[in-house]
Amino acid sequence: MAFDGAFLHRVCNELETAVGCKVDKVCQPAKDELVLILRGKSFNGRLLLSANANSPRVHFTGDAPENPMTPPMFCMLLRKRLCGGRLTAVRQPGLERVVLLDFSCINELGDAVIYTMAVEIMGRYSNIILSADGKIVDAIKRVDASMTSERLVLPGMDYELPPAQDKLNLLETDSITLCNRIAGEKPALLHKAILKSLQGVSPVVCRELQTEACGGAEVYNNELTPAQIRGLVDALDRLRERIHTNDPVYMLSDDTGKPFDFTFWPVQQYGNGAVLTEYAAPSMLLDAYYSRRAKMERMRTRAHDLTHTVSNAIDKLSRKINLQRSELENCAQREELRICADLLNANLYRLKGGESEAVLENYYEDGCPLKHIPLDPALSPSRNAQKYYKEYRKAQTAEQMLTEQIRQAAGELAYLETVADALTRAENERELNEIRQELMEQGYVRKSTDRKKPAPLLKARSFRTTDGFTVLLGRNNRENDQLTLKQASNNDLWFHVKNMPGSHTILVTEGRTPSDQAITEAAILAAYHSKAAASAQVPVDYAQVRHVHKPQGAKPGMVIYDHYATAYVTPDEKLAERLSAETKAGKDA
Repeated sequence: MAFDGAFLHRVCNELETAVGCKVDKVCQPAKDELVLILRGKSFNGRLLLSANANSPRVHFTGDAPENPMTPPMFCMLLRKRLCGGRLTAVRQPGLERVVLLDFSCINELGDAVIYTMAVEIMGRYSNIILSADGKIVDAIKRVDASMTSERLVLPGMDYELPPAQDKLNLLETDSITLCNRIAGEKPALLHKAILKSLQGVSPVVCRELQTEACGGAEVYNNELTPAQIRGLVDALDRLRERIHTNDPVYMLSDDTGKPFDFTFWPVQQYGNGAVLTEYAAPSMLLDAYYSRRAKMERMRTRAHDLTHTVSNAIDKLSRKINLQRSELENCAQREELRICADLLNANLYRLKGGESEAVLENYYEDGCPLKHIPLDPALSPSRNAQKYYKEYRKAQTAEQMLTEQIRQAAGELAYLETVADALTRAENERELNEIRQELMEQGYVRKSTDRKKPAPLLKARSFRTTDGFTVLLGRNNRENDQLTLKQASNNDLWFHVKNMPGSHTILVTEGRTPSDQAITEAAILAAYHSKAAASAQVPVDYAQVRHVHKPQGAKPGMVIYDHYATAYVTPDEKLAERLSAETKAGKDA
């Protein structure tokens, strides 16, 4: 990612607008993430601080944090020390990836105290450290001697900035001096020499400097022509100006629309291989870039235990079904056992006993070919016939039992796959708790000793079609049952992807005849909120709710239906977002 010191400088310029604001609340939605809610004349909003190794950052955010039931110790410490304090300064040492936030607070004795929050954005070494008078109060990640001997981060110790690298600061050094330093590095490709020489610039910025200076040619730092040196000087000047301005910033996406990087200037190095999306402010870009990825990662972590339980149950059932099917194939030979028994019984008068094999005419086949039937010499011919009958009846009973067991196991497997699908689409802790409660009721998860009543089910997701029909979606199996069997009216339309896990989707008709557009959009929503979300031409069955029934004893979310039609649609994320936004807009109005 291009969250380098230069981009951080742009972020700090934006954070200056919050100077003077009071800290109203402190939240810690994840173990390495904080959200400060700031209130003031110049700014009202949330400041996100993240020390996550995969996405360390600091910026304003529009996402409301989802707090754990019990706040972590570091969060409670910050609430005690910072709440009510004012943000007085935003500092960045040079172009280092460190932000120092100064807060003017009042301690328990009524004395004024300046607390400094250091947000260190350094990959897996990222941290958020609170200090006062140069002493560490605490950190979101404590670093002791068992982890490193170079830089300890523990309460009571002196706070020191991370060791500085031997690089030049672009904002404090003229471009000619920088060029001389770059040219004096060990021979390397120009963009690599720039990376070794300049403080606070990422590889994508270094490659862009090379592109602007040399027209995209692969040039070594010790082979620069006078024209290329002038081009590099000009490019460095433009970079310096860009850092100081409040010009738009850019997200880089591939041709499928998936973002893969961001930067503070319109890069040209990718040519037509990247789509640039412009944002007015760094926080808007970072919020858009990280929010969805961070939410998915957070939910994946929280759902790990449930996912592990469901995955193990699916694997166990799959192995069981395969074994039972193999046994069932063996039972298919039972007719041979009956034929052997019948032939022996019909020819008892010809058998004397003590034979190891009987060769008899098989009158079950045309031409009565000879059939060789193995015998137990220790048994009489009659007992051998009874033995074959017994094995036949045993195989017949096994086939009936295995067929029923496979049917039950297949139903159980289909149910677990719906739970696994619901887990991939869970967006918050409430939804995970509903799935956990469902698994407790079905015996897959040990029941909690907490005697509190489970929270009521969340309301179904709501959408509004382009022509004004309401569409409701269940988040999990329990919500699907609630929505389809209790909430929906008989004349509403029920949608579900064909033969795949997915949400029950209800098109609320309210006595009207739904338009073709409403039916198509409801089918697209059902396809998008299913296991087939990444597919094309997904079959979606739909029927009136009156034709949807739940068999007695069926698992949650499992229904049967008839009198249905099938629509073939392609899931559309943008349509889902638009129809969801239209629902919110309608409520606000």
